[in-house]
Amino acid sequence: MAPPLMERSTNWYLPSAPMVYAVISDPRTVDNPDMPSYQPYVHGMYDPPALIPLQMMGVNLNVDCYVDTAIIVVSGTWRIHCVMGSRSCDCLIAVPMGNQGSILGVEVDLPTKSYVTELIGEQESKGIGKIARPEDGGFLKPHIFTLTIPQIDGGTNISIKIRWSQMLSYNAGRFSLTVPFCFPEYVTPAIKKISKKEKIELNVNSGVANGISCKATSHPLKEIRRHEGKFSFLYEAEIFKWSNTDFRFSYSVSSGNIFGGILLQSLYDYDQSDMFCIYLFPGSEQNRKVFKKEVVFVVDISESMQGRPLESTKSAISAALSKLSPEDSFNIIAFSNEAFQFSTSMELASKDAIERATAWISMKYTVGGSTNLFIPLEKAADMLSNTRGSIPMIFLVTDGSVEDERNICHWMQKRLTNQGVLCPSIHTFGIGSFCNHYFLRMLAMIGRGEYGAAFDLDSIEVQMNKLFSKGLSTVLANITIDAFDDCEEIEVYSSRIPDLSLESPLTIYGRYQGSFPDNLKVKGILGDLSSFTMDLKIRRAKDIPLDSVLARRQIDLLTAQAWFSENKRLEEKVAKLSIQTCNISEYTRMTLLEKNIMKHFGAWKKKGDPQKIVESGPPEMILLQRLSVGFGDQIATAENIRPGSQEPELPEVAKIFIKTTSNYFGGICNRCCCMGCIRCCSKMNNQCATTLTQLCTALACIGCLHCCSESCCPNQDD
Repeated sequence: MAPPLMERSTNWYLPSAPMVYAVISDPRTVDNPDMPSYQPYVHGMYDPPALIPLQMMGVNLNVDCYVDTAIIVVSGTWRIHCVMGSRSCDCLIAVPMGNQGSILGVEVDLPTKSYVTELIGEQESKGIGKIARPEDGGFLKPHIFTLTIPQIDGGTNISIKIRWSQMLSYNAGRFSLTVPFCFPEYVTPAIKKISKKEKIELNVNSGVANGISCKATSHPLKEIRRHEGKFSFLYEAEIFKWSNTDFRFSYSVSSGNIFGGILLQSLYDYDQSDMFCIYLFPGSEQNRKVFKKEVVFVVDISESMQGRPLESTKSAISAALSKLSPEDSFNIIAFSNEAFQFSTSMELASKDAIERATAWISMKYTVGGSTNLFIPLEKAADMLSNTRGSIPMIFLVTDGSVEDERNICHWMQKRLTNQGVLCPSIHTFGIGSFCNHYFLRMLAMIGRGEYGAAFDLDSIEVQMNKLFSKGLSTVLANITIDAFDDCEEIEVYSSRIPDLSLESPLTIYGRYQGSFPDNLKVKGILGDLSSFTMDLKIRRAKDIPLDSVLARRQIDLLTAQAWFSENKRLEEKVAKLSIQTCNISEYTRMTLLEKNIMKHFGAWKKKGDPQKIVESGPPEMILLQRLSVGFGDQIATAENIRPGSQEPELPEVAKIFIKTTSNYFGGICNRCCCMGCIRCCSKMNNQCATTLTQLCTALACIGCLHCCSESCCPNQDD
């Protein structure tokens, strides 16, 4: 049920499933393409254009899960039901993605054309003359990808295939996945006789876990296959209306103890080497002893953090402090161009100390001036330099980018190398698009820590809580793999192996040439400071595409290393990997290829002969706007511009969604319930139902035309 009008946030209007919209600039083009209906006399053009959600004729969801990653494909057919057959309009595809989603590609098939996205190198992109407008392709929100397909005739059926990847959530030995699959009621065709088929296929291959079991699903899936460590489910049905809930499922890989394994894959690509992946699972033993901790929170309070960024950070730190044990110790350093300490030394996490720290951080306000990261990081490292019998941690939170980031990485790398066994782990968190996320990722890699980010103000507290919980629940530290130090043929992508957290499995991956070692041992230190050793079993991953599963993580990690080392060869390696796996990177650009096609039967066509589809002429390439996050904005940081105050790249698209749907609900719902009118139409004859439904559904979505609803349905009783 829709929330009351006054309680709706702008997020409520955003798509909650893959959607396609007719982009309407001229309201005179709106009509039923099959059966011309009444049109009111209208004037003017819409600027920005209004969006009419297209009716969906069929949808397939395919989910392939490999260990902690899902590859998702949605295929569907939409019909331009709201534009007269003699006119055309642009169509906007919107793809909401779940946890850490990454778009992999879009394919569109029309009767006479086809479109497909493709990644190309930076140098190659410079020769493309046709460049798309910012609103024609990009990210409306960090998790919503949009793409405009130009000028499609009214009445056309559009076949679309969308691919993206998502990370599975993990908690206490259970993996969970949520795929946006909640379709609004108004995309269901109003004519009941139209066949509506919905299909969901789920395949799970755990990779290294044998005793897995499916725990819960949101849709009525039927098991069709089960083998050791993997299973498949299927749901297929004729339905009256589309799925009105996200697709959710979870499966258990529960084990009381730490366990893991090695996957090997032979690749035939640019690198002439094979791939390995090591997975370590923390197990679900809740009473396992976690480390005694010494924690320093380093928090940016420069003027740009004013408002929600700082308030969300304060709430997350307060929640993290409440999770500390009395034997743990902590401190807080707030900084802008200078540093402010909660205490001159580390404090035991007593109830009184936590209350004082919570009050201290809650009273902190933003401070003008520049952002200086080195001073607070140096103070934090000094505080933790004499740690004994506990694990030292630094949590850094910032929304800015500074000039000396590479120097900070070099300094921290040298300091941690000389500090001994339990040197501080560094966890970093970036807010917004102005900070250099690759610097923060590199700093976390150097410090054996985790990196987190929130590009959207609404997600800051949630994502920060996840990072704090992950870091504070470390169960295995100082991890080493014995064979890695002795074999020059093995390349590990992470220079230092992160610690293992109770909140998440650990993935270690890289490339190797020749034969992989037969025996590998993983070693580390447990929470009681005892030594840990475990043999890892090797398995050939013939049915797991490691290159696709790990592609997003490889690209991000190698890009951070390329930035840090300023290595052009590494940049080229990232670009090749990006193009090969269809994952966006800093060194590639996305294009939209338009191909004209024609159906050809040959000289002598006989009844039943198959059509042969051929291309007519070379494809046209359109260069989309840059989709990657970039390497920070030092100018915006120096000017203390707040995250979210300047919408990156796509300000108008966001306004389109909000303006269109706001007009729809504000101008229509108080006069005539659109969906109520659709239900009434089911009692009328087909022609009347089609006309009235089309009018109220399509025109209502263009808020300025609500006069039509008044003339058709002055009140709900008629």
